[in-house]
Amino acid sequence: MSMEERIQIRDLDVYAVTDKGDEELKRGSTTLSQAALELLVLLDGKSSFAEIGEKSRVLSAEEIRRTAQQLAQEEYIKPATLEQELKIDFSYFFANDPVAEPSAEATAHASGEVESGTAALKLNGYYVSIARKAAKKIEPSSGASYTVLVVEDDPELQRALKFLLTMEKFVPRLAANREQILEALRLPPLPDVALLDVGLPDTNGFDVLARMRQHPQLKAIPVIMLTGMVRREDVMRGLAAGADGYITKPFDRDVLLTGIRSVLGLG
Repeated sequence: MSMEERIQIRDLDVYAVTDKGDEELKRGSTTLSQAALELLVLLDGKSSFAEIGEKSRVLSAEEIRRTAQQLAQEEYIKPATLEQELKIDFSYFFANDPVAEPSAEATAHASGEVESGTAALKLNGYYVSIARKAAKKIEPSSGASYTVLVVEDDPELQRALKFLLTMEKFVPRLAANREQILEALRLPPLPDVALLDVGLPDTNGFDVLARMRQHPQLKAIPVIMLTGMVRREDVMRGLAAGADGYITKPFDRDVLLTGIRSVLGLG
């Protein structure tokens, strides 16, 4: 299969100019066509090709697609990152600045939920009653299947979760440490829900949760803590920091799936 056949430019695609393309613009290169130069000017990493077609008074939709395909093949442009599309700033996500403490109101509310679920936690080994149901159904970011970010450093459990989620028609996205978490969050689309372990090799899930809740574009993502930490104060800490659910290991597969569907408003 040729490069031209592999690169399919669609109306909803969002592309950004590479350093190579920027250099050509600076030089006013004559090696590129007028159509290519105009398209490089219009590409901003945020607008889809359909939107660019509306902005251009010179290029037709077919010319835009054909020219973009050529530019992508020659590496003048590349698919935009989520940071470029949505102006998401991850630079401070794992900064040394301490995260904000939960409010007194959030702590009091979490305390009530913990007390009401203590019996179930002791009897069953999981705390499913705090998988809060979303007020309304959350539509998948991709427009098709729901993407589930799985933050888990145990390889066997990671594989098991990937298999389970795939079988249930979810799209799993795996991460096991700080670097992988950032990579997973930078991939479009944003996750629709996150399963978050606490004990990670170079950070802890409570800190990741708190930073997500402070991030303008990430704070609305439902988060279920999936952890072996079962003490009352651990459950309390997760809920007070903004977790939508808290399920302890070992977990029942149906409990986990019910929790995911609940926080997504699916049932």
